[in-house]
Amino acid sequence: MKRTDIRNVAIIAHVDHGKTTLVNEMLKQGGIFRDNQEVLDRVMDSGDLERERGITILAKNTSVFYKGTKINIVDTPGHADFGGEVERVLKMVNGVLVLVDACEGPMPQTRFVMEKALELNHKLIIVVNKIDRPDARLSEVQDEILELLFDLNASDEQVDSPIIFCSGRAGTATEDYNKPGKDLTPLFDKIVSYFEPQEVDEEGPFQMLVSSIDHNEYVGRIAIGRIERGQTHVNQEVETCNFNAKDKKARGKVISIYQIEGLERVQTESAKAGDIVCISGLENITIGDTICAFGAPEPVPFVKISEPTVEMTFSVKDSPFAGKEGKFVTTRHLHDRLFKEMLKDVSLTVESTDSADSYRVLGRGEMHLSILIETMRRAGYEFQVSAPKVLYKEENGVLLEPMEKLVVDVPEDKTGPIFSAMGVRKGELLQMENVGSRIRLEFKIPARGLFGYKSQFLTETRGEGVFNTVFYGYEEFKGEIERRNTGSLVAFENGEAVTYGLFNAQGRGQLFIGAGVNVYEGMIVGVSPKNEDIVVNVCKKKHLTNTRASGSDDALRLETPKLMSLEEAMEFIKDDEMLEVTPKNIRIRKRTLNTEQRLKRKARGLE
Repeated sequence: MKRTDIRNVAIIAHVDHGKTTLVNEMLKQGGIFRDNQEVLDRVMDSGDLERERGITILAKNTSVFYKGTKINIVDTPGHADFGGEVERVLKMVNGVLVLVDACEGPMPQTRFVMEKALELNHKLIIVVNKIDRPDARLSEVQDEILELLFDLNASDEQVDSPIIFCSGRAGTATEDYNKPGKDLTPLFDKIVSYFEPQEVDEEGPFQMLVSSIDHNEYVGRIAIGRIERGQTHVNQEVETCNFNAKDKKARGKVISIYQIEGLERVQTESAKAGDIVCISGLENITIGDTICAFGAPEPVPFVKISEPTVEMTFSVKDSPFAGKEGKFVTTRHLHDRLFKEMLKDVSLTVESTDSADSYRVLGRGEMHLSILIETMRRAGYEFQVSAPKVLYKEENGVLLEPMEKLVVDVPEDKTGPIFSAMGVRKGELLQMENVGSRIRLEFKIPARGLFGYKSQFLTETRGEGVFNTVFYGYEEFKGEIERRNTGSLVAFENGEAVTYGLFNAQGRGQLFIGAGVNVYEGMIVGVSPKNEDIVVNVCKKKHLTNTRASGSDDALRLETPKLMSLEEAMEFIKDDEMLEVTPKNIRIRKRTLNTEQRLKRKARGLE
């Protein structure tokens, strides 16, 4: 039978093309909020980090009601590093809204997410968003979308996908961009008419693929997914199985069932095929598991998530400041948090190492791992991490490395530094085209060549450049890339930085700290323009004498220190350096803190 009362839809797009803003307006016009209710912008981005950075990190579920039809909407991330989120939620839906910016057109991540949707044979509705931008290129963008569909070998039906023109901010939609829309009715109508009602089997044994996991302190793990077949009810006996792990089986009972209505989870006694629900009561449930009626285990094939490309080592802090600023500081705390994180994030892999205090963490990119670090830091964790490294492969005796496709949009007079940087970082030009008054450049570049480049790129383009990457594939090793040609200013002793010591040190390079900051031996307090480390004593005080010379007591002027963000610090550190992360501070340090021991290890080639 067909579920005519429901449509399950995902919204996919490149980062910053307006997915979350459009969903906000759909919720408002779908009657989810009261008329007098104050509604935040981007209400779906519920995490602090998401709101601060203006990006979606975790896929979110919501729903609206339109003319008697419940439209379940999944808002997905746009960043390539969170592609694992996109891949798995596409298993929950029947149709996909592909959002494209009316000025930028299809971008690398648009291609990536559209390819995943086409592989699953989903119907598409193309939504050209931000049509009220003064630099919108509506007819050109339409042509670019068609070209992309042809490139991805879309079927005839997918090439003929309807196009709706929207302004997410204004909450309007129209099928003809020459006729302005009044509200989102054309979009709602198209979703209901174009996406066919799901064909379901309500009589068969219960079966549901777990596409997402949530956690609640009171009920434990909550499995989220679409019911593939049959019905379920509270207190039903079930068993779990996994398509990729045939021997994984467990028994359990459904304790509670929640339907998603707007931004609320509403408890219900039962649910049937086609519904997207949240189920609690199954202790060790994880993403990719299938929940089945007891006695009828039949796992649903689960999409293979793309492999990690970057790794970092997370370890317990061993500096003189260890345990002073965090709430969770022990090996057990670090172990429990990392392995718990792996259950929610299918793109993340955590492995034990030879050291009891260290763990190898593998992710989809620098941003993926930096979000994990920042989330743990804010939760009160104190730990240290190594410099990020790419994961190599070997096939038929040939060393392969991950490659990224880098797409930059820059003003015409800013292309020189880009080509210069790409030459040093082994980038190859794939395409160059004019987009309005700007130039779009596409490069193929080793993933390790991008470490430390984003901040350099923003400096060289004076903040006017747009920078995007997406995974390109594995290719033969491209040779050595010099990661950083500057040295570090390393603190000589434990103590408090004083103006006199800092004034002497700033002549050797740029400082990262100001007066009154506590430092320890081996902590990095600045960057040297020379390609070697320099030990400086920032705690040195001026010796008092009986004589006073003219001008000797003039105030010492310190330059403003460079304060680094987490991403900048991750990009800055060399292989013999580490990043110390606490809820209050981010410090850079040498792996070996003692100056004498460090020089001995360097002489032996150990660092």
